[in-house]
Amino acid sequence: MPEARDPAQAVSARLEATFAKILATRMDGVPILNSRIEVEAIGTREWNGHWLTVLITPWFINLMLLPETEEQREAWGKLALGSSVPYIFPAGRFAFLVGEDGELGRYQMCSLFSPVLEFESHEAARIAANAALEALFDAGADDANAKETDKAAAQASAPASSPSPAASGVSRRGLIMGKVAPEKGSV
Repeated sequence: MPEARDPAQAVSARLEATFAKILATRMDGVPILNSRIEVEAIGTREWNGHWLTVLITPWFINLMLLPETEEQREAWGKLALGSSVPYIFPAGRFAFLVGEDGELGRYQMCSLFSPVLEFESHEAARIAANAALEALFDAGADDANAKETDKAAAQASAPASSPSPAASGVSRRGLIMGKVAPEKGSV
């Protein structure tokens, strides 16, 4: 593997190598894999002293955080595996789960899509990953999410004839991607 030119490329290469190995071993033959999707880290950047990227795999698309310093690695080592750590982005608050891989070490992940069977191509997965990363840093997205939350709360307290938020078709995935359900009767 060629040596990465900068730290962000090195982080991307390390993530891609680790999850390509997981794909070839632990995930081999698992039926939820989308054979049209490859392992790729998108938009890796430094964020608040961490490395942030969107990791695309044939079984998920996740926001991933990795420690940037040795002190962070040590601090993250004290976090319980599977525990949830909240982070505030311009788009709002997101919970990341603590995970670990023997080669990669501790990381934190926030699921965007899992599984990824609905993606017709790797390029479609890349577009979704880039859009999610862009939306994460869109302060206006938090305002839109707050309006949707207020609307859902109003619907929940309305008479039983009103559709529930779940029935409206708005999902966490849709909110992250800035999608809302179509109005009743629209196409």
